Amino acid sequence: MAAVSAASVALSLLQRRGGLAAAAAAALSGSSSSSSLARRCCSAVRGYSSEAAKGGEEEELRVRYLDDEHKGADLKERAKMHSSEVSSFVSRARATINDIANLPVPTIAAIDGIALGGGLELALACDIRVAVTSAKMGLVETKLAIIPGAGGTQRLPRTIGVSLAKELIFSARVVDGNEAKSIGLISHVVEQNEGGDAAYRRALTLAREFLPQGPVAMRVAKLAINQGMEVDMLTGLAIEEACYAQTIPTKDRIEGLLAFKEKRPPRYKGE
Repeated sequence: MAAVSAASVALSLLQRRGGLAAAAAAALSGSSSSSSLARRCCSAVRGYSSEAAKGGEEEELRVRYLDDEHKGADLKERAKMHSSEVSSFVSRARATINDIANLPVPTIAAIDGIALGGGLELALACDIRVAVTSAKMGLVETKLAIIPGAGGTQRLPRTIGVSLAKELIFSARVVDGNEAKSIGLISHVVEQNEGGDAAYRRALTLAREFLPQGPVAMRVAKLAINQGMEVDMLTGLAIEEACYAQTIPTKDRIEGLLAFKEKRPPRYKGE
């Protein structure tokens, strides 16, 4: 992975009782030549229960900048590593990004600046990507005589198609937000704001659209889509059937029907 010299935002809108979360991993503005990777981690925790469904309460945001031993990938640091250390480092990064990809909740990557190499691989592991027009994204590892090692060679072609993914990786091309949107790398592109967090704000808006839905349904919908994309249609339909079956015995399904009948918002508890 190439170093990403930018700030990274992780936003979590977590359901405390087993269901919905939206995580945003955002690369904020920074210089690709800088030796450090600052990370800003935000967590918005909201009880997703009948009380939370009433609305009106504000999410609790916790912002923390991680420095020193908690910094991200650094090319100067990598240059000093023994080959065995590099392999171990990349393996750990790959495992971490795989864990994010396998989270049983919706994830959103908000790119407010630079996401090169591992930064883009992290974003590709998320379900949805949002970026500002001025963002810079790319898998640039071939410039360094290596290849993407944390899932980039697998997730990029699954996102934008095999031929275009090869073109971007072979050329180590960097694209901005508008081009990323045009090729399907991101779902939404927005103009940057004065605070430098326009993509993050857009990710929050999307996350709030997800919050009212049934937590169990969200979890198994993601599972059905992810697993279905790796198999043929017939097998995918069988996966869908199995996932649908998991929603049938839930209390939330009954609550959804009652809420519809009584013409009121449902109060899901993830049960």
